[in-house]
Amino acid sequence: MSANLAAYATSSGEAFQFWVLGTVAVVGALATILMKRAVHSALSLAGTMIILAVFYLANGAYFLGIVQIVVYTGAIMMLFLFVVMLVGVTAADSLKETIKGQRWWAVACGLGFGILLAAGIGNASLNEFAGLGAANSAHGGNVEGLAALIFTKYVFAFEITGALLITAAVGAMVLTHRERTERAATQRELSEQRVREGTHVPPLPAPGVYARHNAVDIAGLLPDGTPAELTVMQTLRKRGQIRDVSTEALADLKALEQRSEERLGRDRDEEEATR
Repeated sequence: MSANLAAYATSSGEAFQFWVLGTVAVVGALATILMKRAVHSALSLAGTMIILAVFYLANGAYFLGIVQIVVYTGAIMMLFLFVVMLVGVTAADSLKETIKGQRWWAVACGLGFGILLAAGIGNASLNEFAGLGAANSAHGGNVEGLAALIFTKYVFAFEITGALLITAAVGAMVLTHRERTERAATQRELSEQRVREGTHVPPLPAPGVYARHNAVDIAGLLPDGTPAELTVMQTLRKRGQIRDVSTEALADLKALEQRSEERLGRDRDEEEATR
C-alpha cells in the first residue's frame, strides 16, 4: 500500500527538477526552430536531448538515458553539427526555399500535430500508475527487462526497424554516389586549358598570415597595401567570410617602421657616444 502511495506522490526535489529542467528543455526546443543559424539550432536541440536523458535517468530508465546521450546527442546530433559547420550553412542560406510554400506547410503541420497532441493528452486517463518497478524487478534490472522484451515479445519489430535503418543507410550511399562517366583530366591538360583560356597560369598566391587571425579568410596584401583578391578562395568570398585587415595591417606596419626607426636612431646615438 505504501509503495502504491509513493508511486502517486511527488517529492519536492523531483518537482523542482521537473520544473527547472522542463523549462530549459522547452526553451531549447523553441530556440531550435526560432534560431536563424543552423549551428545554434543544433546546439539548442542537443541541450534539449541531454535534459531528456536526465529525465530518463531520474525515472529509472537507465538504458534509455544512456542511449539518449550516446546515440542521439553524442553521435547523431554531433555528426549533424559537424556537417553543418563544415558545409558552412549561414543565415542567408536558410532564407532560400527549395520548395515553394514549404514554410506554410510546416507551420500547418506543426499546428495540426500540436492540436492532436493536446487532444490526446486531454482525453487520456490513468486509472492506475504503471511504473517501472514491477518491470525492472521481474528480470533483475532495467537493462535486463528491456533486453527480455526486445528479444522476445518485440523481436520482429526490432529486426524490421534494424532492416529499415540499414536500407536507409544504403539508399543514402547510393543516392549520394556519383559515377564518373568521363576520364579525369591530368595536371598537364589542366595547365594547358588555363593557358588557352588566359586565366591565372601559375599557382594562386597564398593568403595573408597573421598570428591573431585565421590565414585562409584574410586576403594577402599587394605592395601598395590593397588586398589581393586571388589569395582568398571564391567560396569564402561568396559567403562574405573574408576579414578585411588592410587598413589595420598598414597601421601596424607604419607603427612597426616608426619603432624600428626610433630604435635604430637610439642605437646610432649610443654608438657615436661610445666612440
